Amino acid sequence: MTTILLVEDHEELWDFLSRRLKRRGFEVELAHDGQEGVDKARALKPDVILLDMNLPVKDGWTAARELRADPDTQRTPIIALTAHAMSGDRGRVLEAGCDDYHPKPVDFSRLLAQIDAALLKRDEAEG
Repeated sequence: MTTILLVEDHEELWDFLSRRLKRRGFEVELAHDGQEGVDKARALKPDVILLDMNLPVKDGWTAARELRADPDTQRTPIIALTAHAMSGDRGRVLEAGCDDYHPKPVDFSRLLAQIDAALLKRDEAEG
């Protein structure tokens, strides 16, 4: 079963996404701040990380950089979830180490396609 680590501090969004992802057959683990996200990513080694960029304790930008610097998590696909949809924000997210970018509000079908693409890219790189 594919494990997704959802790092999100807004209860409505983590509840919505975790329920829908579970219905699609994913195992979902939750973290509610950036530090908890980094810690859980290192411990659980999820298949994909959905990372909000505006988090308490440690923001998503810092968390992404730390995950990329760690040999145990550097290849884990990270999809940034952010309300920042300004010009240049996609580039900043990718520079921080994320593999893809999904603006809020979440388009669930598009997010599923991004998760599938991230998994395929990871599998091709490993194979």
